[in-house]
Amino acid sequence: MSYTQDSAETLALQALGWLAANDDLLPVFLGSTGASEADLTKQASDPIFLGAVLDFLMMDDAWVIGFSDHLAIPYERIMQARAALPGGEQVHWT
Repeated sequence: MSYTQDSAETLALQALGWLAANDDLLPVFLGSTGASEADLTKQASDPIFLGAVLDFLMMDDAWVIGFSDHLAIPYERIMQARAALPGGEQVHWT
């Protein structure tokens, strides 16, 4: 599946909702990003912030599995959606 920026933002918003409902993981996300709970609402429309949400999820395989299983989507969809958001481009070092 190929993601447009809009469809990637939709998946990232779903991920943000999943994080917000996870009492154990939400404080970890807030601590690692420096965001407050109020920032979640304010920045939910910012594609850069949404990319950071997906970056955070991809830091741990258990989080990828948990979110993907919650939505019943293939695990690689998070990475594919991240690539469609600002800053998610594949880096070529050569």
